[in-house]
Amino acid sequence: MAEMRLKALCLNLIVVIVTGVAAAAQTQMSVDVNAAQSPFKVSVSLVNVAFTAQDAHGALVRNLTKEDIQLFEDAVPQKIEFFARSTDLPLTLGLIIDASGSQDHFGKEHKKDLEVFLKQILRPQDRVFLLGFGNHLRLVSDYANSPDQVLESYERFNKNSKGFPELGPHEDRELGTAFYDSIYYSVSEKLAQAEGRRAILMFSDGEDNSSSHNMMATIEAAQAANVPVYAIRYTETKHGKLNARNKYGISVMDRIAKETGGLHINAEHTEPNVYFQQIAEELRSSYDVGYYSTNKEKDDTFRKIAIRTNLPDVAIRTKTGYFASVPAAPEK
Repeated sequence: MAEMRLKALCLNLIVVIVTGVAAAAQTQMSVDVNAAQSPFKVSVSLVNVAFTAQDAHGALVRNLTKEDIQLFEDAVPQKIEFFARSTDLPLTLGLIIDASGSQDHFGKEHKKDLEVFLKQILRPQDRVFLLGFGNHLRLVSDYANSPDQVLESYERFNKNSKGFPELGPHEDRELGTAFYDSIYYSVSEKLAQAEGRRAILMFSDGEDNSSSHNMMATIEAAQAANVPVYAIRYTETKHGKLNARNKYGISVMDRIAKETGGLHINAEHTEPNVYFQQIAEELRSSYDVGYYSTNKEKDDTFRKIAIRTNLPDVAIRTKTGYFASVPAAPEK
């Protein structure tokens, strides 16, 4: 009897050992399979692109379909994953006014044009913030949709700018025009996290002498956040002639607008109610497309974007591309 009990005990022990080994092997196999599969998990991100379309007369084309366009990255055709046509969108805008010495002559024009935009173009569903800059970036008015509130803050800013909070980190700037920083921090600290159709309206001459960011870093930030810059230029000339600084500022305003998908507007040659209406219509009636790039490398290189259509006499305007950023290192 004792011998039978001993055999049964040994048999149960063998079953337990075998079961345990099998379970361990199954667990290890699961781990090995997962480990073997993990290198094939590719982290891909959707590239979002907004664009507008105009006919030969400059009128917006509002009836494009997905089949009407082709999208290319570095001349390679891309598959469009989604296509959306937007109408009557609410706007989230950064209004940036150059308050440096080179714009002293245009103080009244800035105020008049700002009032035209706020009272004729801004709607209850829209919201704006107002930034004034010289060698400091002053948040004159945070997000609001009240024209009177924004204009009242601007009046106070013109009388004494020091009472307004700064945007971005404090910088020691010896000279007086932080043009690039005003755009860079408006994008990174305000618009990048905002919802709706976003854009910057910049009132300036394009001259810079004290920013911590350069033109390319500024353009890259706006492109990455899909924020077009509408460059509304006020250039002071002597006897109607441009000097070297004027010419440089004009080229800067033109380049930033073109690279981000915005517009470069000479404020002295166009009525504000005309170009503000054009800007608002473009932003409220535009298209959005998204695609997964066929180039999976995240190598921090610039990728050129082109959107084309076979429709006659239709021109498309969008940002010129984006940087394929290197993924951030995981926190330890």
